[in-house]
Amino acid sequence: MERGRRSRPTRVVIMGAAGRDFHNFNCCFRDNPLFRVVAFTAAQIPSISGRRYPPTLAGPLYPKGISIYPEERLPDLIRRHRVRQVVFAYSDISHEQLMHTASLVLACGADFRLMGPDATMLASRRPVVSVCAVRTGCGKSQVVRYFCDILRERGILPVVVRHPMPYGDLASQAVERLAEPADLDRFHCTIEEREEYEHLLEHGAIVYAGVDYRRILRRAEREAQVIIWDGGNNDLPFFRPDLEIVVADPLRPGHETSWYPGEVNLRRAQLVVVNKVNAAGPAAVEMVEAAAKRVNSAARVVRTASLVTVPNGERIRGKRVLVVEDGPSVTHGSLPSGAGLAAARKHGAEVVDPRPWAQGSLAGVYAAFPHIGPVLPAMGYTPGQVADLAATIAAVPTDFVLAATPIDLNRLLASPQPIIRVSYAIGEIAGTPLKDAFCGLMERSGGS
Repeated sequence: MERGRRSRPTRVVIMGAAGRDFHNFNCCFRDNPLFRVVAFTAAQIPSISGRRYPPTLAGPLYPKGISIYPEERLPDLIRRHRVRQVVFAYSDISHEQLMHTASLVLACGADFRLMGPDATMLASRRPVVSVCAVRTGCGKSQVVRYFCDILRERGILPVVVRHPMPYGDLASQAVERLAEPADLDRFHCTIEEREEYEHLLEHGAIVYAGVDYRRILRRAEREAQVIIWDGGNNDLPFFRPDLEIVVADPLRPGHETSWYPGEVNLRRAQLVVVNKVNAAGPAAVEMVEAAAKRVNSAARVVRTASLVTVPNGERIRGKRVLVVEDGPSVTHGSLPSGAGLAAARKHGAEVVDPRPWAQGSLAGVYAAFPHIGPVLPAMGYTPGQVADLAATIAAVPTDFVLAATPIDLNRLLASPQPIIRVSYAIGEIAGTPLKDAFCGLMERSGGS
């Protein structure tokens, strides 16, 4: 009888947020008869539970697919399905909260598992540069755009593979290739997806994303001389990097070693970029640099500035402005504000706090993230949330909307006030070590 019980597949729940969870399943569980994944759970992102990981992606061991439940259902799922192992598979969680989650799982009688890079990184036939971070909102996108511009200067097509954001129909999002703005509509991209894709298209890149990253990698390899991995949150790369770059943020000193898996990224990095040094105090910059050198003495540490610009910025001086910031950075990224508020203060604008006018789901966002400052997060995971965002913008009494989200809000919603787009770019300070490291990889791999 004991022997019979041991021969049964280990029953597993994967905790996720519509990204790393599916990748871990595809890499390690999909075709493995030793395990049976009975459920996914979903957190962080609204409206991603209640779906099903479809049979076309789950494989022949799962002819009915796999249900996705809210994370709050985890204890019940463990008991009801006699789960023996819970795999934690999402990012940007504090070490303390991670261990509270582990304690809950252990108390329910299951093992708690974290899967390491070697088990989940795919090998590429092309050189890979990964750009990851220690927290959401450190400035990964600025570095990726910088690399795209370097490639274009050399006459090379930039190919970027983005960390997954499959918030819609999973089967149709298995492999997404975006080459022009119309593709954002074709794939029914949310505001959050557009924030990660649109700015790269504007810099001439081909962007891949989706669910099945083995298939995505094979597709990207066909047209790339070098693949740029654009990480999400502070997650690990899905592809094995030849050059591993990690961005840190001195506006949140101490977070580089207290959030999962950002500390893993920091310890693995070959090059650590301490960004936003023009916006942080010298003591905070030194603190982050010291932490990087303490946990990873082999890495090179460089400083960069985050350069914020507003077209015709003088027109907002003394004017009332509503600041719209990148949603993930000021929600689960823990930043009270971002480039938008910095731009408003730089140009002497009067910032109107939008919280009294927050409509619908936006009021709930402020309640869930009380650290947010006098800014409006660009939330738009669902059509209803986009409508709430538009209604909030319309309700706030201002002269201008200062939008520091990476997308052009004018394409998505109508505003009674003019929307001014804030841009921000990376600025190297002492020489060009970031450019040199990237170009060095290109030369070693035989690129132009």
